[in-house]
Amino acid sequence: MQKMRDGIYSRGKGGTWWLDCRIAGERYQMPLGKGISRSVAAEIAQVKRAAILKGEAGIGRKRKDIAFDKAAELFLNWTEANRKPKTLKCYGEFVSQLLKFFGGKNLSKIHPFLLEKYKVKRLNDGAKVSVNREMSCLKNIFNRCIEWKKFEGDNPVKGVQMVKETRGRLRWLDYDEEDQLLDEALEPLRTIILVGIYAGLRIQSEALTLRKEDVDHRHRRLTVQAAHAKNGETKTVPISSELLGPLKAQISRSKSEYVFVKKDGVTPLKSIRTAFETVCRNAKLTDVTPHVLRHTFASRLVMNGADLRTVQELGGWKSIKMVERYSHLSDQHKAETVEMIGRKHFTTNLTTIEKSEVFESPQAIESK
Repeated sequence: MQKMRDGIYSRGKGGTWWLDCRIAGERYQMPLGKGISRSVAAEIAQVKRAAILKGEAGIGRKRKDIAFDKAAELFLNWTEANRKPKTLKCYGEFVSQLLKFFGGKNLSKIHPFLLEKYKVKRLNDGAKVSVNREMSCLKNIFNRCIEWKKFEGDNPVKGVQMVKETRGRLRWLDYDEEDQLLDEALEPLRTIILVGIYAGLRIQSEALTLRKEDVDHRHRRLTVQAAHAKNGETKTVPISSELLGPLKAQISRSKSEYVFVKKDGVTPLKSIRTAFETVCRNAKLTDVTPHVLRHTFASRLVMNGADLRTVQELGGWKSIKMVERYSHLSDQHKAETVEMIGRKHFTTNLTTIEKSEVFESPQAIESK
């Protein structure tokens, strides 16, 4: 066998020349020809190497690609099978917007510059918040198609900066507003409101899906099953004294396995939005939605000294970052805290001065 140089060799005089090399960590072995000179074999080897390199870079072969319309369809089918109906509904709305702009294009034709044009268009439409949700949806579509081997290429959304969102005013109820709301509410809405304020449950997905077996009166705890929790994990919340009596009474009125039912005592409640809006209007409260009850729960916990990790666990938030927005304090609470510090500071200083060995009374100073 002739000595291998530059990755080529032959077995015996007049034998077959071979290429033996490594490219991108992978070994390649292939025949170059028989009865040829070394120089000819070297030229053929150079061509072979170039062909291998083209294949490694995706040149010279057709990369897997898919139309955005088909990719969106596959993604929604996956969402329907693996996510909650509410998530499917949201993604459906985002996809419908994306299709207006990217429909008819293959994924390979969607690049960062085109995404920037989409952002500008949606911002001109007034969709300052929705555009970020739509871009996140698009990013998920690309990730899924790459995972499913439907598309070979990079996810273009990764290099696109999201639109900066301003944090709006976080609405919660003070105790007077809570009383106004409860005075106008009839059962079972009144107890549902209390569950939102004193247990922090999401009304639609967690409170209205409560079953009697989820309420443990003996140990005073409320369980939200993983199937209904937003983060997909079962959570347990203590039942406060404010909630214990009303919850017991509501359970006794229900003839169903569910806690909250319609007037017939059997049919589970599916929504409270219309009734809640009527109660808020009668109570003369503005900017109050069912989710404000959950804001109230978290805000009161923080204002009464609960640490953010505890608030996260009780509310079932997936990350501490989602809880940080509740770490605000009401103006009244700030004022009371400053006043308390002032009194405490004055009292502490006075006590320190009285006990100090260097303190001298006016009479002592005059006697000197």
